[in-house]
Amino acid sequence: FTVDFTDKRIEIVHSLAKWKRFALGKYGFKIGTGLYTDMDAIRKDEEVDEIHSLYVDQWDWERVISKEERSVKFLKKIVQKIYSVLLETEKVVAKEFPKLKSQLPKEIKFIRATELEDIYPELTSKARETAIAKKYGAVFLIGIGHPLKSGEPHDLRAADYDDWSTETECGLGLNGDILVWDPVREEVLELSSMGIRVDAVALLKQLEMMELIERKELDFHKKVIDGKIPLSIGGGIGQSRICMFLLQKA
Repeated sequence: FTVDFTDKRIEIVHSLAKWKRFALGKYGFKIGTGLYTDMDAIRKDEEVDEIHSLYVDQWDWERVISKEERSVKFLKKIVQKIYSVLLETEKVVAKEFPKLKSQLPKEIKFIRATELEDIYPELTSKARETAIAKKYGAVFLIGIGHPLKSGEPHDLRAADYDDWSTETECGLGLNGDILVWDPVREEVLELSSMGIRVDAVALLKQLEMMELIERKELDFHKKVIDGKIPLSIGGGIGQSRICMFLLQKA
């Protein structure tokens, strides 16, 4: 909803992920271009702990892609670009604060949620993330949302954001999380959640899988199904979490 205060206009965005993708179409962004937002939000129902707050600050981004770019290969390319920026930022921080030792490996490891379940079948999803992050230092976990062999997904994902059901050349899903090992907390830390967004086929499939098919009549969903909103890739990068990780603070 919007509120007008003389010359000030405030808009309350309930779903930034949907707003970003809608905005790409509204403002005529071309393939290969996109937008980012300096997002400040309240998640009033969040369960708070040392890495979760009711207040959320992220750089949220969205980029228009072609039909051909809806692939794991392209997803990995974007992840590597983001990771290269994290490495560069770590160098800047180390130059400013010489006592801080570099923590990130030069390369990020790519692994699928299905593979992770095969490696650690006896562990919970969270414990699997901890184990793999500790082993490699930085991991991009692909394919989060689709049920695994156990019948449960690695983690829940909305039906209308990322594509976690499309079958690719190497498994299911076109989304994932950037996970790093945090030596201060001695625990895994998720820095970014991202993915290629649903097309019409994936949206209908995922709505049906989650027993939400009636949502196909909603405005945003109809526009995706009718091809009136661009294909895109997007995600969020946690600001406070990056500061915590790179400054090596709890």
